[in-house]
Amino acid sequence: MTTIAGKEKMLTPEIEAFIEKWKGKPGNLIMVLHRVQEEFGYVPRDAAFEVAEALGIPVAKIYGVITFYHFFKLSKPGRNQIAVCMGTACYLNGGQDLIDECERILGVGLNTVTEDGEFSIEAVRCIGCCGLAPVLTLNGEVFGKVNTKQMRRIIQQFEGK
Repeated sequence: MTTIAGKEKMLTPEIEAFIEKWKGKPGNLIMVLHRVQEEFGYVPRDAAFEVAEALGIPVAKIYGVITFYHFFKLSKPGRNQIAVCMGTACYLNGGQDLIDECERILGVGLNTVTEDGEFSIEAVRCIGCCGLAPVLTLNGEVFGKVNTKQMRRIIQQFEGK
């Protein structure tokens, strides 16, 4: 990696090329931030500053977008990411119970990462599988009609992977 003012650059040449491709297009910031998060799993602070410089926009605009859209993350998630749906159907069918059980099993709260960096838990608005409520995803794999008794088994499937 190259350095800027003695500091190592975060953005890879591939991301820089992506920024150049999108620079003059409408909606470029969203697309660039998606690409950065795809690379790192979140949008690191230093990367946000580099994106701002590359696009010629204020860092505040970047943070406005990151904090407005639930999809973007400001901190590194666990290697295994649990997303529990809290849309209406899932909430009414026990979504909060699933969150509580995840917190109990993993020993961490919502929007945090286990000490070993293996798991993180977040609540999401809707996964789009309302007929399977309550639903969660673990690393993008959908689990439907989940009850609290199934949580330990689901989590164990991903331990050490």
